[in-house]
Amino acid sequence: MTPYQRLSTSVAALMLSALLAACASSGDSPTGTPSEVQEIQAQLLGDMPLPAASKIIGPDSLIIGRGDNWVGRVVLSGVQTPTDIYAFFQAEYPKAGWTTISAVKSKTSILVFTKGDRTSTVELTEGSLTGPKTIITITASPKNANVVAPSKK
Repeated sequence: MTPYQRLSTSVAALMLSALLAACASSGDSPTGTPSEVQEIQAQLLGDMPLPAASKIIGPDSLIIGRGDNWVGRVVLSGVQTPTDIYAFFQAEYPKAGWTTISAVKSKTSILVFTKGDRTSTVELTEGSLTGPKTIITITASPKNANVVAPSKK
């Protein structure tokens, strides 16, 4: 192997290592002890209880505001099965003052809750073999948001 080939191989290996390190520390979710992560997520999402050990998937989420008045979409990875997480939302959201409007349990489960002037939709899908057991998508918005129908052209 020539010195140039060794250098090329070393550079390629270094670049691959840097890429893998960047993926491993992409900052998808708050880091720290479990209680610190839970506190940060509570500050972001306010009065919306989350299943134990669930973590925010940053690149897939859009959180505008914070606390009890945030709007947008938060995507979380869950370590429990979709059935267990469905049961969690059915039990815990009413305890936090949310009223169940609709609940559909299927391959993709959807729960709709309201509280005051807010609506929250929870979508649960089964995760992949190598990823989280459940993908949780929570969408929050004002209950009476102005929705404009698209015009026909």
